[in-house]
Amino acid sequence: MLIKLNWITLRVRDLEASLQFYHNKLGLPIQRRFESRGRQIAMLGTENEPQLELIEGNETVLKPEAGVSIGYEVRSLEEAMERLAEIDIPILRGPIQPNSYLRFMYIADPDGFEVQLAEHM
Repeated sequence: MLIKLNWITLRVRDLEASLQFYHNKLGLPIQRRFESRGRQIAMLGTENEPQLELIEGNETVLKPEAGVSIGYEVRSLEEAMERLAEIDIPILRGPIQPNSYLRFMYIADPDGFEVQLAEHM
């Protein structure tokens, strides 16, 4: 059996605020937006790659304190840090370099979920 990651789902309080963060600020493309069972949903990410599914809702199924983070690869951590400073997104932790091949840092989305930006060297 072959399995492949399709998407990761985050339940968010405000879909527009999350889209402002993930699409407008971080640059993730919106693949589609739709409504299902009265909920607004957006799928973001690069085509043919795993997607980030954002579902707007009042209930919180997973809290940021659960320790879940989403990781994205960037070309250059230095460029990412400059861009984050330009758009007023604070760095929570990092940069961290656990070995000579990897550097990363963490930022937070509007709901407090950690987003890891990593550079593989």
